[in-house]
Amino acid sequence: MASFSVVSNIASANAQANLSINGVGLNRTLNRLSSGFRINYSGDDAAGLAVANGYRSEQATLNQGIRNANDGLSTLQVKDGALNNISTLLDRLATLASQSASAGFTGNRTTVNNEAKSILDEIDREAGVAGMTSISSFSVFVSAGGGATVGGSVGAANATGLAVGSIDLTSNTAAATAVGTISSAVQTLGTVQGAVGALQNRLQYAIALGQSQVVNTKAAESRIRDANIAEESANMTRYSILNQSGIASLAQANQQASSVLALLR
Repeated sequence: MASFSVVSNIASANAQANLSINGVGLNRTLNRLSSGFRINYSGDDAAGLAVANGYRSEQATLNQGIRNANDGLSTLQVKDGALNNISTLLDRLATLASQSASAGFTGNRTTVNNEAKSILDEIDREAGVAGMTSISSFSVFVSAGGGATVGGSVGAANATGLAVGSIDLTSNTAAATAVGTISSAVQTLGTVQGAVGALQNRLQYAIALGQSQVVNTKAAESRIRDANIAEESANMTRYSILNQSGIASLAQANQQASSVLALLR
């Protein structure tokens, strides 16, 4: 290679190559600082991007699972409210049955029996509103993988399900039998309320776990995807200085070629 050449300026070519590399680094750093992400394109970290996207997908599933659980809680609260009302209605039914069971009752048992029938109609109505006219399964999707659903069976809370639909208060002996029937219905209703309460507690625990998992997966994604601002700020300073130095070096390299002209004078 000739010591002096006007055809090939190797120093200038080296300066241009280094300037190009530094320019790419500076642009990448500025992109990361402006977006807040370390990975903006697949080429930045293909393997890391795949893992980060997996975490992001898991967060979407968990967030929807939390919303599903909250919707399930709302449904159970409707059932719970109806069960509380039905419990009050059974209390009134027990009062009427006890009143009519007394041999010394001097009132009109037909009137008492009519009120009891009206109460049974209201029990059926409220059980229908709450969707508890028969034994039903309850299931809520809360997360992916094993244990994806929270669910169980909820018993019927209508007059038939509580076995009080055929009570008769028109005589003291029939009313006395009805007292025992209503007592059993109260226990049955308590079992149904217990099942609803257990499901409510399970959903609340599932929501708490889901929220914790969202935080943890978000942190895991952040460690992969997000930019380290302190590191990128240092990189920006380094590349800025190298870029300016490269421009100055390129100017000097280009100037060297003109010194060859001195040999031709």
